[in-house]
Amino acid sequence: MASLERKRDKQEPFYVSHGAKRQTSAEIVKEAQRSLRILSTQRPFTPRDELRQLFGDTSVRTHDGRPPSSFSLHARNFETSDSRPSSGTRLSPLEHKPRLPLSLDEGCNEGGTTVPKPPVERLDKTGSGGTRSRHLRARSLTRLPPMTQHSKVLQTEDCHKPPKLSKQRSTEHLQHFDAMGARIEAFPETQETPMKHSGIPRTSRADPHMKETKTEVYGHEDLTGSHATDESAFWNSEVLPVLQEFETVTPGGSVSEKTVQHMCEACTALHDVLAEKGMLGRRFKKRTSILRALFKLIDLGSDQLNLTLAKLILALSISGNNLLNICKLIFKISRSPSNDVLFQNNSIIDSLLLLLQCEDVYSSGETLLYSMGSLKLLSGNCALSRMLLAKDFIRVLLQLAQRLIQLTGPNAPSDTDHIVAGSGQHVIAGHILVQLTAALRNMADLSESRSDFLFNGVFSTLCTVMDHHQDDPDICLNVARIFSKLSSYAGCCYALAEMPCCYRLFLDLLSKHSRKQDLVVRLLFTLGNLAARSNEARENMYKEEGAVDILLGLFQSYKPAAVAPKSLQDIWGPQHENEDLLVKLIRVLANLSIHPTIGIALASNALCVQLLLEVMEVRSVEESTELIVNASATINNLSYYQEESSVVRAQHTYISQLLVRLLLSSNMDAVLEATRVFGNLSQIKDVRLFIIKKKVHQFVVTLLDSKNPDVCFSACGVLMNLSVDSENRAMLRKEGAIHKLIDCLRDFGPQDWQLAGLVCQTLWNCIEDGEAQYMLDLLEILCLYSDQKCLRWPSSDDVKEYQESCWELDFLPVAQKLKKRIQSHVTLLEPISEAS
Repeated sequence: MASLERKRDKQEPFYVSHGAKRQTSAEIVKEAQRSLRILSTQRPFTPRDELRQLFGDTSVRTHDGRPPSSFSLHARNFETSDSRPSSGTRLSPLEHKPRLPLSLDEGCNEGGTTVPKPPVERLDKTGSGGTRSRHLRARSLTRLPPMTQHSKVLQTEDCHKPPKLSKQRSTEHLQHFDAMGARIEAFPETQETPMKHSGIPRTSRADPHMKETKTEVYGHEDLTGSHATDESAFWNSEVLPVLQEFETVTPGGSVSEKTVQHMCEACTALHDVLAEKGMLGRRFKKRTSILRALFKLIDLGSDQLNLTLAKLILALSISGNNLLNICKLIFKISRSPSNDVLFQNNSIIDSLLLLLQCEDVYSSGETLLYSMGSLKLLSGNCALSRMLLAKDFIRVLLQLAQRLIQLTGPNAPSDTDHIVAGSGQHVIAGHILVQLTAALRNMADLSESRSDFLFNGVFSTLCTVMDHHQDDPDICLNVARIFSKLSSYAGCCYALAEMPCCYRLFLDLLSKHSRKQDLVVRLLFTLGNLAARSNEARENMYKEEGAVDILLGLFQSYKPAAVAPKSLQDIWGPQHENEDLLVKLIRVLANLSIHPTIGIALASNALCVQLLLEVMEVRSVEESTELIVNASATINNLSYYQEESSVVRAQHTYISQLLVRLLLSSNMDAVLEATRVFGNLSQIKDVRLFIIKKKVHQFVVTLLDSKNPDVCFSACGVLMNLSVDSENRAMLRKEGAIHKLIDCLRDFGPQDWQLAGLVCQTLWNCIEDGEAQYMLDLLEILCLYSDQKCLRWPSSDDVKEYQESCWELDFLPVAQKLKKRIQSHVTLLEPISEAS
């Protein structure tokens, strides 16, 4: 009985024929570690927007329906009063008549209550009744009188003497100034009119409901006593000299770099003294005069000076059209890459970030759009993106995105559902989100930013944005670019995989925008990354209704263009783009098939297998290397499953013929994939006969000389299956398989114990009992490798633990079994002669 067991132990091959024993799930996973392949690929290339504009050339937004990226701005575009309602809505007159005298100048207020005056109805120039016409635009700043030393009110203003004007005259002056902005000649030239001397336009206080008017009045109510005297002295000593310096520069001509630098220093000095005195914002009563002088300098046309001016103007808390135009000016400057250095040396970025946090999306949508557009362009610069990251830029963007979601989501209030840009037909929130998501896309390039993306709930917010704007390809494309970048890194990929809604969302977008190639290829790349990480991700993707149908539908749609001859590229479009999309799609199928349930289902799907084989048939490795390698790797994964329903195994003959073409190519990746597929299919008797008939075994034996352990592993798998048939063993020994296997064991054993174990299994099948050639060498290697104390282990504890586990489980049992078999036929010890 013992003799019978030894005989069976010697002759039974390690290979177990199909159907003899049902593998458990654990055994499948263990065996699949080297048989199944997780595919990787390059991330889709994203070209930079060299033109630096709000919307790229590929945007679906029409030029007529979106805010412009190019425009001209001059001093005349700004309102010096900065007190008009930004909405442009005509207000109805109020039934109210003031009973108290009105203050005519910001600098002359006796401390009495300022009574609001009802706004006068706006009339055309041709209006009847003799009423003075009202103009909507302030006069050009170049026509304003210069501020000089002879303007006595600018130097020493007497704010204690009330204006001696009749009620009717005061009302008339107020109406005319409110309409004309800075038009000071509306007042008669009398000494009793402060406006003639000061040249400072007064802010209209006609509407008691206007927020800006209230802000203007705040802090100015008590201008008597020491406060007025101190402020007047501050004006005369600190502010007026700087404004007079500004007056010396004439807009329109060329300005030297030295002058520009001097003006920048003067602006910075003015900002500093106002900040020190606490006069920034709307607290300074002469704020309008300062703004008028600053606006005038914009016409000098210097980007450096304009950026410095913008910083000071924003610090003075402008609003309405002025705020919008300043944000446009900053955007215009940010469009030139050569100006990036100006933003590095200016704290204007802080002002823009503050705007994103404080401005109301509903009333200042266009202002936010250009602010966000500037930051988007600046975030494309590596140094500036790091600066933005340090300023918590990602968190600021996340908060803005959440506010925009509230405006545009399904639960948005009814009165904000249709927030549109002035002349456009698109929702302004959508325009802002295009800039916001593009900025996040730029920030995702920084390796330092990944922690901010992980811990700020960015993935959840971006999925919500994408879900709410499924019909906006621009937003979806930007978010897809973010996901494709971040999902390439393990931590971010796992975080995205934990978002259950992302799989359904991605599949819906693939179906909805199936012809938008740049979006589809990035979604497929992200899905491929998710499927490469865990079985849970594969399950979540596969269980979504219609998931495989959507993927195979895309396969059918893009395959003709990807495999079409070059002569037909004019019809199908650029072949490399279609091919790249197909590469990403096939990768998703390959990575999904690693899951046993999904793999069996895909292997039994006739359409899936047919599409893969058609790609392998039509294209050559030389023409489309990555496409063919990925298709072969997917066939390899599907051929691993031995179910009777497998279409791959049913078409083994046709597949074997395609594999021979790959083996004869010069591309080692293609050779490796073909060998792997033969390793699985050679379990079938007909395939083994095909291999011997076509002399494929000769080529496989030569692969054992490879320095690549994966190639040797795959070759061993084929040889082990071939050696199951006794008639094949002699042919393999004749090709030198045993010698090459021993060399392979010697070279790779200590580095790859799984390969060493497979080599021992192959040797067990190939050698015949009593065979002496090479057996002493083999026995010596087995004895050495079986002694744990004689082996050198890695210094890293984790690597050492893994290698010891592989040595103990994969190598040692079969090595000891093979060593025992050899020792029963080979005597190492020579007999010792007797001593004389």
